[in-house]
Amino acid sequence: MKTLGLYCFLLLFMVIRLNPVSAQESNTNTGTIEIIQDPRVDELLKKHVQINQVINTIDGFRIQVFSDSGNNSKNKAQTVRDEIQSRFSGMGVYLTFKSPNYKVRIGDFRTKLNAQRFLIELAADYPNAFIIADQINLPTTD
Repeated sequence: MKTLGLYCFLLLFMVIRLNPVSAQESNTNTGTIEIIQDPRVDELLKKHVQINQVINTIDGFRIQVFSDSGNNSKNKAQTVRDEIQSRFSGMGVYLTFKSPNYKVRIGDFRTKLNAQRFLIELAADYPNAFIIADQINLPTTD
């Protein structure tokens, strides 16, 4: 994503040409600028916007409170998820499966400091909980 934006930015600078302005025109602060641009630049920008509209996550942090594999690991993970959801109703709680583990993570923290503050609250009940970098949901705008 970042490289596509960088390529578009560099392409714009390579394609733009400025008409020379004479010394007399520069004194009067008037002049003309002609931009000669490949029509594919507009197509690239439209694609870039479309791709970014689909993405609704950003880099952030979550706290992993449970990970298990084996018999009944799914049931255990669902139980932990339900407990956490009942205690912290305003927080996002996520149950994921990445073979062979079921994982339960909580929160959408933009900074590690915020995650550490919340981890202190969880430490008594979930001593093995830890902070992990993850893709988090975008904050809602009200």
